[in-house]
Amino acid sequence: MATRTEMIEARRPPDMRRGVVGWLRANLFNGPFNSVASLLTIVLLAMVLWPLAKWALIDADWLGSTREACTGEGACWVFISARFETIIYGFYPDAARWRVDLVLTMMALLIAWLAIPRLPAKRWVGLFALVGFPIVAYFLLLGGHFGLEAVPTREWGGLMLTLTVATVGIVGSLPIGVVLALGRRSKMPLVRSLCVVFIEFWRGVPLITVLFMASVMLPLFVPTEVEFDKLLRALIGIMFFWSAYMAEVVRGGLQAIPSGQEEAAKALGLGYWRRMGLIVLPQALKLVIPGIVNTFIALFKDTSLVLIIGLFDLLAIIRAGLTDSNWLGFATEGYVFAALMFWIFCFSMSRYSQYIERRLHTGH
Repeated sequence: MATRTEMIEARRPPDMRRGVVGWLRANLFNGPFNSVASLLTIVLLAMVLWPLAKWALIDADWLGSTREACTGEGACWVFISARFETIIYGFYPDAARWRVDLVLTMMALLIAWLAIPRLPAKRWVGLFALVGFPIVAYFLLLGGHFGLEAVPTREWGGLMLTLTVATVGIVGSLPIGVVLALGRRSKMPLVRSLCVVFIEFWRGVPLITVLFMASVMLPLFVPTEVEFDKLLRALIGIMFFWSAYMAEVVRGGLQAIPSGQEEAAKALGLGYWRRMGLIVLPQALKLVIPGIVNTFIALFKDTSLVLIIGLFDLLAIIRAGLTDSNWLGFATEGYVFAALMFWIFCFSMSRYSQYIERRLHTGH
């Protein structure tokens, strides 16, 4: 056995720097090529972001109530501040807007309670969010009971309407999609055929056509004494449309689960629904979290299509404000604000889904 007679060459000491300097050195300037690419990227970003920041923040006008307050060369955010209540509430009566505030506050608290891991009683809070909260929100927003003034849905609008359509669509499409996915994999020919027809029909038509059909054509096929609220028709159409897409997402997760899982559950004597609910579905839904959230984000953005049936959501309210002769020429500010609001909600859903993925990443 040979013995080394030379000294081992000295090695470089480990880089002990931490914080911002250590992060920059490890990620952006860890070599000649990466350093040059990082510098060029920083220069390009500065060339783009500085004029944008100057227009949106530094030279912008923030205070005022009329267009005469916009005297600078930057953005006129006075347009947003002057119409902020309309953007949030639409045409909801001023005296009843406290009901909208209460519903939005309850929704935020429920989401926060369910999202923060350390808070207790999540099962009861989740049950109230799925069963109790919709009932409370229905009576508060629509009114007509318990001494509350009735507010027809044609007066709903703005961010309130966008959140209503998105929340109902998300909460309704997921369970329907799960049932459709299970039905499409069923061994009963009739059930499987019905689910396949339902899924392929709704996936084969555009959402605009669905909304137009629900708003204009559906009343022609029902008795004259039967009246469906326009918003209710839109909610049903959106739920059915996105449940078809959700069914295919969930079916992909079901197919990724090895058949041995269900066979082992059968060996334990578990029935079909217990096998699905306790063994197969929890694993399948964990695998398709990115696809589910992607569908939710697409649903949230497609709420702006309700404008074609006469419902004024967030984007439609802003567009309506741009037609006011007192605010002509401020379309950029309105669309930037609408894009920012949509981005905040979509980005929040995306980040929370990534947190759920990390939390449930327990291996196989």
